[in-house]
Amino acid sequence: MDTAAADGVPPDKRTLDDATIAAHAQRVRTEGWSVIENAIEPDLADAISEDLLRLERDLGIMPAENLFEGLRTTRIYNLLTHGPLYQRIPVHPNVLPVVEQVLDPGLLISSLSSIAIGADELAQPIHSDDQLIPLPKPHPPLICNTMWAITDFTEENGATRLCPGTHLADHSPNLLEHYDSIPAVMPKGGVLVWVGSLWHGGGANTTGARRVGIAMNYCAGYVRQQENQQLGIPLETVRRFPRRLQELCGFSIYNGLIGHIDKQHPGKLLLGTEDDSSLVWDYAKAPGT
Repeated sequence: MDTAAADGVPPDKRTLDDATIAAHAQRVRTEGWSVIENAIEPDLADAISEDLLRLERDLGIMPAENLFEGLRTTRIYNLLTHGPLYQRIPVHPNVLPVVEQVLDPGLLISSLSSIAIGADELAQPIHSDDQLIPLPKPHPPLICNTMWAITDFTEENGATRLCPGTHLADHSPNLLEHYDSIPAVMPKGGVLVWVGSLWHGGGANTTGARRVGIAMNYCAGYVRQQENQQLGIPLETVRRFPRRLQELCGFSIYNGLIGHIDKQHPGKLLLGTEDDSSLVWDYAKAPGT
């Protein structure tokens, strides 16, 4: 299937061709991760960087008090509530098609947040993004996450660290143990894509400047989202989203069944969208009907 048809993005709006997108998706499936260089337009990265500083100031964002989120790291969650700029992220034509091929087009937004690792921050504990899901490992991909480099990612400033091959492990890492890892170095505008079972963590920042990234995380359409998109984003805001973004937030039905409301499509019922999608039950009509 042409990925343009799957995600509704015209090919002339991309800078990556179908073959390149398919190659990245294949690498994520087989090796657990891939870096898409020059995926994000410089002006978009600059606009995000500037607006995150505004939000941190206006919202009074401060580092957390735990080692996992970081004692010198600022994070802003639920970014889709903070303006149209962030609506461009989940549907980006150089990134979403890759993730759709790793999972499938029925995927959902799991979480959209910023992560600014400050100077002198320690390394984050190595973890996997699916280790709270009680399923035996290894298993098919349930989660596919992306990290946008809003600034350069270097080994010195805290580039995401990866443990190659661990997406095939039969267990999850112990947050209290040390594991050998490599840095996902990439210039500003690059995007790291990885499958949720790959062991990873934010690196230590030994520089005097902060490392800024956007964590755009997706999950399969049958998995509960990390951030509750349906309750966390006001319906008035969702109604202004493009239809594809509404679907990614969960105002959709997965495989003709999962997510319906009393046999009605949530987009049509809650947002007034024109959607006549049939439920899977409708394909098994009684004789004579």
